[in-house]
Amino acid sequence: MFEFHTNDGLNPQHLQSFQALQLRAILERERDDGRPMVFSEVQIPQQKLYTGVQFPIVLSPNLSTTPTTCLSLNNFTEAIKAHKPWLQSRLHEAGAILFRGFPVNSASDFNDVVEAFGFVELPYVGGAAPRTNVVGRVFTANESPPDQKIPFHHEMAQVPQFPSKLFFFCEVEPQSGGETPIVLSHIVYERMRERYAEFVQQLEEHGLIYTRVLGEDDDPSSPIGRGWKSTFLTKDESVAEERAAKLGMKLEWLEDGVKTVMGPIPAIKMDKSRERKVWFNSMVAAYTGWEDARNDPVKAVTFGNGKPLPADIIYDCQKILEEECVAIPWQKGDVLLLDNWAVLHSRRSFVPPRRVLASLCK
Repeated sequence: MFEFHTNDGLNPQHLQSFQALQLRAILERERDDGRPMVFSEVQIPQQKLYTGVQFPIVLSPNLSTTPTTCLSLNNFTEAIKAHKPWLQSRLHEAGAILFRGFPVNSASDFNDVVEAFGFVELPYVGGAAPRTNVVGRVFTANESPPDQKIPFHHEMAQVPQFPSKLFFFCEVEPQSGGETPIVLSHIVYERMRERYAEFVQQLEEHGLIYTRVLGEDDDPSSPIGRGWKSTFLTKDESVAEERAAKLGMKLEWLEDGVKTVMGPIPAIKMDKSRERKVWFNSMVAAYTGWEDARNDPVKAVTFGNGKPLPADIIYDCQKILEEECVAIPWQKGDVLLLDNWAVLHSRRSFVPPRRVLASLCK
């Protein structure tokens, strides 16, 4: 355990500077193998092991090398900045990192953590979920009612401009349920290709078309209840048309809303950084979850040639996602960082209260 040592020969200002230097040395210190001393990799029961790597990686403060006086938000963000290359390499290796036990207590604290990573913010244009901006680049996660499940999906997979990374933060842990299950996308692709080779081939050839009807304003009772004004960040129909066109989306205006058609868009993508194919779509989410007063989920997604998807295969894919997923109960202060190229996520129903916030990055 490192300790701060006082020196009677130093005046308070010099002592403060001395302690700051001592602290910085602790935060930046690395083990012989390059791992930061300030982080401790821990194991929890819900993790799964893939090719020798835990999914997700779970990092907590290393109390054996870092004094408890270092456990402040500022020191956590400074440690992130000091070891960003190492953290990014671990994210690339595992696809997900859960930070647990760090002093992140509020939306503002979470915003500071996101900022510390230095990733460029991605505006939430074209997404389906109703969200509210909380502070800075932090938004609520999907605000649909607690009794509703949100199926597995890659964030904004139904539009061409999607985040490469996303953060979640638990400000208020649920009374029960409410996990955010995660699953490795390439594992899903491999299992689907093994079981349904012809279907996967059709997906690769034709892609998918997503269709959704939007009201004018947000409908918080629906998991896809984002109105067209907040979807395109405008009240002007002509501006909405322009922004939709940039996404490759077609709009058909209705008396009380607008019908959006996106695609054909790839359902399988090549993750070039890892040289593997991934199940990069919202097929199961759309087919099983895009349902409200305006939308029929069966019509929400089709093959890129317009032909309907086989229901039995969709529901079997849903089973595979559940079999392979990891669902870790939220604890207050948890920060979950996902590589959106590698990982699909969902949300389970819950007993309130629960407040999970999110931030999207290019």
